[in-house]
Amino acid sequence: MGLFEDLSRFLETRLDEFLKANPHLELWGLEDQLRGQEQDAIHLLGDLKRREKQLEDSILATAQDIQRWHSRIQHAQAANRLDLVKAAQEREATLLRQGNQYWGQLKGVKDQIGQTRTLQKNIHDRRRELKAKIAESQAQRTAQRTSWDTGWAKTTFDGFGRDPMDPLEESFQRWETEQELEELKRSMGR
Repeated sequence: MGLFEDLSRFLETRLDEFLKANPHLELWGLEDQLRGQEQDAIHLLGDLKRREKQLEDSILATAQDIQRWHSRIQHAQAANRLDLVKAAQEREATLLRQGNQYWGQLKGVKDQIGQTRTLQKNIHDRRRELKAKIAESQAQRTAQRTSWDTGWAKTTFDGFGRDPMDPLEESFQRWETEQELEELKRSMGR
């Protein structure tokens, strides 16, 4: 168990270092998490709406049963069938309790729907803000690349004997960085 914990800590440290060195990838990861949370909230909302409809249908059916049994009670009383009156009154009382239970459950589901809608909206807003940060980060990276391409940094690197990064080299480095991140995620079981 100790070896596994050490390996896990090592991989987490490496992942943290990697994400600090590539903050744009961390933003993408956060956006991916928020997208998943938003989808979960939307699915939960759908489940709650289905449950709400089921409870409304049950309340309606129970109300109709109560009306039927109430009518039977009156009919049995008019016919002086006290044996049937008592049994019908017990059935009506059972249906009233059941209807109250459904009503309480419906109120709880409606509260959950409201909370889930609020949560989904908050997640959506956070995701929109994060997308703006990602766009800003990409614009900054593009501006940096443009400054490299225009020769702003050429003189700095010419003194060290290095050529400015060509687009193919940059594409490979980005791809290799993303592969390393995916490998770290797989090895951590994420």
